[in-house]
Amino acid sequence: MTPSARAAASQKISEIVCNSTWFRSSQSIACYLPFSGEVDTWRTIERALRMKKRVFAPIIEKNSSMRFREITAATTLRRNNFGLTEPENGKFAQPRSLDVVIAPVVAFDSQNHRVGMGGGYFDRTFAFLRHRKTYFHPKLIGVAFDCQKVNKIPANPWDIRLFAVITESS
Repeated sequence: MTPSARAAASQKISEIVCNSTWFRSSQSIACYLPFSGEVDTWRTIERALRMKKRVFAPIIEKNSSMRFREITAATTLRRNNFGLTEPENGKFAQPRSLDVVIAPVVAFDSQNHRVGMGGGYFDRTFAFLRHRKTYFHPKLIGVAFDCQKVNKIPANPWDIRLFAVITESS
């Protein structure tokens, strides 16, 4: 996709996310901070902050675990060892306490299986959702471009399926 096509699609995805029932009713969301080529989530983050929601971003710990740190006006951002932007300061939230988690997607299928960047951070962090009978908290929402959809992703036993995937044509 061209940069202008990515920007237009990202804006449409943000509108769909922000107008969803699950987003409007949430109090706390986690949202990744975009990396090159990913859906730009800054509009969604800014909208959530204007709506007085608590917003958290993932950080990768030295022990290969993922935690979520709050983003506020006082937050300082930094690049980690992988080149990803993370909040450097702020309060932490437990994954179970979040209402919605917006996850990056490399590829997805119609069954809401997801391929991420390959580190398994989301799958390990949200492993407790594997044994759920219904969706409670948090709702894992993937955001992706239409061109990232594939026919089928073979699921591994440790993979955590998304609640939904939002694209520019959702």
